[in-house]
Amino acid sequence: MLETMSLKLDARALRDLLADPAAAEGLSAAAGTPLVIVEVGDAAAGRALAGNDITLVPAVVLAVAADPRYLPPAAFAAADVILTEDAAARAPFVGPADGVAAAIEQISATLDENPVAGAALALLLRCSAGLPVPAGLIAESAAYSALQDGAEFRRWRAGRPARPPEPGTERVLVERAGRELRVTLSRPARRNAVDWRMRDALAGALAIAAADPGLEVVLRGAGPDFCAGGDLDEFGSRPDPAAAHLIRLTRSPAALLHRLAARTTARLHGSCLGAGVELPAFAGRVVAAEDSRLGLPELRLGLVPGAGGTVSLPRRIGRWRTAYLALSGQLLGAADALRWGLVDEITPA
Repeated sequence: MLETMSLKLDARALRDLLADPAAAEGLSAAAGTPLVIVEVGDAAAGRALAGNDITLVPAVVLAVAADPRYLPPAAFAAADVILTEDAAARAPFVGPADGVAAAIEQISATLDENPVAGAALALLLRCSAGLPVPAGLIAESAAYSALQDGAEFRRWRAGRPARPPEPGTERVLVERAGRELRVTLSRPARRNAVDWRMRDALAGALAIAAADPGLEVVLRGAGPDFCAGGDLDEFGSRPDPAAAHLIRLTRSPAALLHRLAARTTARLHGSCLGAGVELPAFAGRVVAAEDSRLGLPELRLGLVPGAGGTVSLPRRIGRWRTAYLALSGQLLGAADALRWGLVDEITPA
């Protein structure tokens, strides 16, 4: 593991560092600095932050605004996460329930463990924000494949022996009721974890709707959880990450859900982690049961989201809150997900 440390400075000092190419080399996860904390204590500091370009900085830049009014919209591009003590602050600010200090501690712990993956996430979210959805999916898949060949993911994989798949191959149930196509993730014994069989079956089901413009799609999950994410036992099992990148792009439920968004409703319940929130976020309407818990756990594996989450979530909640979810490891309950705009309606469990 890399020996890491956080760098804390004000907006003016960051501006001076970025102006010096030699000094800016130290603002990198590869140099042991995966987290740069910028304190914005007054309006002048907010204006100073607005002049910084962090596009190519391979580290997470976290801005802490003593008051949301200190940070003008022009400064948002110069941070990956924006924290404030104001719990009611609007996007892109995050007012953590346990306070800013606790949130910084959580993010620091994530980056101490997997600094390269954290920096890759920040870079990916910055660049994909301005891309069309298909281009964003390509960028995400490429970053995901690169990290699968990295030391952080290999360390996680070595510490978790893979289990064989359960008997049976059926992963998705497809029912047609009039003009409604009901697509149900059906692997409850593994909490509807997405393996290659489920991915291909889901893509096949969505292709039916793509071929018939009159169909409305309802996406659901069988059992106590909608979907607990990708199948951890399958992660890293492909011998060639580059070829896996191409396969993901040719059998992409994310791309199909984006295409079908206007006529797709996703109904969530229980655990909605990783792919279990990344894919539904493409839907035009997301309905969550009261017991829903939404989160992005991939960084603890040394990876970035790989089911489209760096594309779908930012288009609902912004790249700043998406980065916070991934870096903090926080789970959003249904009420917070509704307040953030990640879901559109809450129903009884």
